[in-house]
Amino acid sequence: MTVTYVIDGSGVTGLDSFWVVIGEAVNGPGGYFGRGLDAFADCLRGGMGTPDDDDFVIEWRDHEMSARALGHEETARYLRGLFPRAHVSNLPRLREELARAEDGRGPTLFDRLLEIVREETAPGTLRLL
Repeated sequence: MTVTYVIDGSGVTGLDSFWVVIGEAVNGPGGYFGRGLDAFADCLRGGMGTPDDDDFVIEWRDHEMSARALGHEETARYLRGLFPRAHVSNLPRLREELARAEDGRGPTLFDRLLEIVREETAPGTLRLL
């Protein structure tokens, strides 16, 4: 039986709230489903509440609201937060990504989350509503 996880996009006001919304969609109130892009990808591969048979879909309702909240401004905020932990060899790339985000160009956090879902799940798993 296919399990449907519903993301209420109107509750996504930034990346921090996305982690809460997806955690509760998958694992109920107060649920956890990763708090970083790598952890999110790992969870989608079969951890933290996804069915063992990988028979699930993600319905992202009001995804347009999430896309705005996880747009270039939030992406720039996220990237700025990476600088203190980034290896020196990654700083030039990180500076370029930040400059693009600050100029309203390049992929956003919303784009990256969609990419992760599409890479880590079966085709048709994600439904944008």
